[in-house]
Amino acid sequence: MEQRRPSVADKRRAFRRLHESGCFVIPNPWDPGSARYLQSLGFKALATTSAGIAWSKARPDNGVTRDMMIAHLQEMVSATDVPLNADFEGGFAADAAGVAQSVRLAVDAGVAGLSIEDSTGDAARPLYSLDVAV
Repeated sequence: MEQRRPSVADKRRAFRRLHESGCFVIPNPWDPGSARYLQSLGFKALATTSAGIAWSKARPDNGVTRDMMIAHLQEMVSATDVPLNADFEGGFAADAAGVAQSVRLAVDAGVAGLSIEDSTGDAARPLYSLDVAV
């Protein structure tokens, strides 16, 4: 009998439990094959790498489109049985409403969590102000 694969909800619950239990190691696969390999080694969660997906597509870091990233996240979620945290670059938008829309797409893709960078790309103001970042 084939074992039931965990649902997205199962993965999200597992990810929350990992955070509640303290520190844990979360490696960064760049494609479904590396994700499955790391899962086979016993890692309880995985995190995508935005540079890894960009480089695998012959693009610079931060050089993939939102659509490319969402497709990648869907593929990674489908390939694994453990929670996936997304390295979600700057949220693929310049304002909070746009970032919220992008985050919704990532959540719909099945990620258990995501990280958004706090850098502005402006050397004079390298980080967003606290109120904007929050």
